[in-house]
Amino acid sequence: MTELADYSDLSTVYSHATDHIITGGKGSELYTTEGKTLLDFTSGIGVNSTGHCHPRVIAAIKEQADKLIFAQINIVYNEPVAKLCAQLKRVMPEALDTYFFSNSGAEAVEGAVKLAKHASGKPNIIVLHGSFHGRTHLTMAMTTSKTVYRLKYPNLPAGIYVAPYPYAYASGRTEEEETAYALAELELLLSTQTAPEETAAIVVEPVLGEGGYLPASKGYLQGLRDLCDKHGIMMICDEVQTGFGRTGKMFAHTYDDVTPDIMTMAKGLGSGMPISGIAYKAELGKKWITGTHGGTYACNPMAAAAAAATIETLIDEKLVENAMERGAQLMAGLKALQKKYPCIGDVRGRGLMIGIELMDGERPDTALPGKILKEVYQRNLLLLSCGMRRNVLRCIPPLVVTEEEIERGLKIIEEALEAVACI
Repeated sequence: MTELADYSDLSTVYSHATDHIITGGKGSELYTTEGKTLLDFTSGIGVNSTGHCHPRVIAAIKEQADKLIFAQINIVYNEPVAKLCAQLKRVMPEALDTYFFSNSGAEAVEGAVKLAKHASGKPNIIVLHGSFHGRTHLTMAMTTSKTVYRLKYPNLPAGIYVAPYPYAYASGRTEEEETAYALAELELLLSTQTAPEETAAIVVEPVLGEGGYLPASKGYLQGLRDLCDKHGIMMICDEVQTGFGRTGKMFAHTYDDVTPDIMTMAKGLGSGMPISGIAYKAELGKKWITGTHGGTYACNPMAAAAAAATIETLIDEKLVENAMERGAQLMAGLKALQKKYPCIGDVRGRGLMIGIELMDGERPDTALPGKILKEVYQRNLLLLSCGMRRNVLRCIPPLVVTEEEIERGLKIIEEALEAVACI
């Protein structure tokens, strides 16, 4: 801590990965008060899709700030939100043609659930084991990746049921077997705990985030879509972390060629400005009663301008393609380290959303991630951990990351593995 900075009045409920104080950032780098340059493979937990301080996003924010900072959407319309809708239509599945905007991922999930309940007339929701959907009371009830997210918050909302997410590496089954198992367990849940006629929606992350950076196994999302259609249940894809190019495609559910009824979005949408939303099929909105959902800062013109500029930048600068290419480079480098260091049990992911599962023989190594993080932090690389089994490191570089920066990150990771005697 520097003498000029006093954070003693900041709530201690915030956890902190490091004690760095940041003065600025550009692209994949952050700059500290101590003169250090940090290579950021966290992207603010997937937020800084266009990197830190992308000039096109900055220009859009500055231009909008000179015109209008806020206008409440229940009172008047504003131009930036119309531009954002137009940009979304360039990248969104055609069937998802209506948008509601809010501020955070949790708010987006809340909105998606409220829409599903109104449109279906049903009360219950199914989520998947290892999920993370937010920190409000409803989204805490929907979150099953770590107990700490729900710790000592009793009396969470009811009507939430949990089914397995396919996790072939942990189960020892093949990917095909794991898909069949997970879908069979869903059918069992529908016959034993929440009947189809009382189940509004199933909420799924196409790549499980906090639960361990697990891409849905082959055929799972299509099987889930078929199951939802069979039982008259809505499919909600939570793309808060996976959306807007993070996985090498604009949206991760398109890997499986399915279209959800409702999709949530946040994080990478605004390049750091607080904005989230849901995209849904217009016919569902006919049953969403006007005035039953809203938010003071919804459709904020500053955030909308940043989000529209973000989408333009992703397209014009081919950052989704860069995520695929640099992700392949990062995956290949980590796979090479896996062959050299036995403590790396699995390397998985899509695009620039990659998890490294650490093992002690046949058991998850829950101590090793913290040791490795300490080493990479000392070498000015920012990484995070995650995982239901507390043993996964996650790499989330900005989509602007360069070939040289990926190599630099890989070098630091190997140095950290050597330092902790990862054998």
